[in-house]
Amino acid sequence: MAKSSVSPTVVLVAGWIVPGLGHLLLKKFGRAALLFLAIVSLYAIGLAVGGKVYSPNTGEMLDIFGFVGDLGTVGLYGLAKLMDWGSAPVLITVADYGTKFIVVAGLLNVIAAVDAHSLANGRKPGL
Repeated sequence: MAKSSVSPTVVLVAGWIVPGLGHLLLKKFGRAALLFLAIVSLYAIGLAVGGKVYSPNTGEMLDIFGFVGDLGTVGLYGLAKLMDWGSAPVLITVADYGTKFIVVAGLLNVIAAVDAHSLANGRKPGL
């Protein structure tokens, strides 16, 4: 298993900030495009149906877990906070599903960034 010429740490952080960027740096263009489309679509659908983007200042445990999940897509999270998207209270069931879409997008992005890191340091063979 050969190591990449790109630092595994750079690949990990890049993939965390922008979905699929870690794989793009490793020249895994198909994976990068699929991950970007899947994660951004999940996030966008979640916002479109009125999902909530969690804030760090609530004391409720479930809100804290949601915030940690949202941070998985730190770039999209920053954009949503900057544009004030996802700040309305969740009043209907569909919006609650949207909130789950946003959190799942974050968790999927963390998995993708760790996968890119494993590819970059040679622990996982590339396909």
